[in-house]
Amino acid sequence: MKRYKLFVVLGMLVVGLTLVVRSCHPHRTLPPDVAPAAIGYRLNDSIRNACSESPATARMERSVRNWMARHNIRGATLAVMRNERLVYCKGFGWADAEAQRPVEAGDIFRIASASKLITAIGIMKLCDEGRLTTDALVFGPEGILGPRLFPEIKDKRTEKITVRHLLNHTAGFSRRLGDPMFRSADVLRWTGRTRTLTADEVIAFQLGQRLRDNPGGAAQYSNVGYLILSRVIEEVSGMSYESYIRKHVLYPAGCYDMYIARNSYDERHPREVKYYGHDPGEVIASYDGSGAMRPREYGGNNITGLQGAGAWVCSSAELMRLVASIDGRSRVPDILSARSIAEMKQIRRKGDFGYGWARCQAASGHLVRTGTMSGTCAYIDYRPGGLSFVLITNTSSYRGASFTNSIGRTIRDALARVERWPDERDLFTTVPHEEADRR
Repeated sequence: MKRYKLFVVLGMLVVGLTLVVRSCHPHRTLPPDVAPAAIGYRLNDSIRNACSESPATARMERSVRNWMARHNIRGATLAVMRNERLVYCKGFGWADAEAQRPVEAGDIFRIASASKLITAIGIMKLCDEGRLTTDALVFGPEGILGPRLFPEIKDKRTEKITVRHLLNHTAGFSRRLGDPMFRSADVLRWTGRTRTLTADEVIAFQLGQRLRDNPGGAAQYSNVGYLILSRVIEEVSGMSYESYIRKHVLYPAGCYDMYIARNSYDERHPREVKYYGHDPGEVIASYDGSGAMRPREYGGNNITGLQGAGAWVCSSAELMRLVASIDGRSRVPDILSARSIAEMKQIRRKGDFGYGWARCQAASGHLVRTGTMSGTCAYIDYRPGGLSFVLITNTSSYRGASFTNSIGRTIRDALARVERWPDERDLFTTVPHEEADRR
């Protein structure tokens, strides 16, 4: 009888300890394709606002909050890096205004077109692995996505499109009918379909139009181009786009909490914020052809379907960590070769884009990547000799991309209000929990 009671007590202790461990990290499960030993310091599980509390940053934070109030931004997250050290990361405002849940440093946000940087890194990783070149043809008999997948091509010039053309937006795609990635309901009507379009169907719709320019001609921004790159990654790797990126790009960079977005609020990822469009009452026809009217940010647009063009969600801290992993400096190990890192930043002609980067200044090394869509804005600003930052919001502005572009100047002005940053701090590697808890 005593032995039975002992087993019962031991069983209760095991269950209790399991519940305690799960309560410390309530939303995290290890990716199935990564061994537990490979998972290191998990940034989002450890970091929190209290870790960055300091009188030195009070004026900066007041400036950020004033900017948010002026533009009715519900919530935002800001990560600041100096010399490859994460010296600051904090959330502002509401992750969910209705639930009165404030933004924490480890919360994750949609990053819209900043996702293209992640896709470009994935392409260059395949190049480093010797499985792909940027000169590889994409369509036609010799293409990666050949006639087996896309047998009908309207314009013969399409067979000359290379991976490089897709990376720097010089494939020559027409936008005469708008952006099919954000006109799902229209494309369904035009093609006579009655259910959600697959990636290949969106691509086929684009290939059914004539090019506006020869491949390699003048650059014109293209979301479809990065959807095609997502499919290139799948065909070359033999894995789903998200699985390849997570296993071969994000995990090696120490980023374990980045995912492809889901379309509805109820399907959101753990710790993901709620999104707010600039016009709360606006609805459009649902992307799925159901005829339902939904907000753009929740069912109007097919956010999941954007894939590598704009579907990633992440924290500002992990996005900053990823940038540090492709900057060619030594403190944070790079996940790409020096050659690939340099090629991503190379601008061959005025008006061209980098690979994933929106702006590249060769002389200073200054790099910028932005993203905007209904319910979110993202801004990555990298400067090798100074402060770099990532700012993401869960609210969009009626000014669209022009508002996102203005974020750089606004946050730079705010950062200038800090007289001294804690250079001894590096939240990438350790979090001062005990010190934070005493505050």
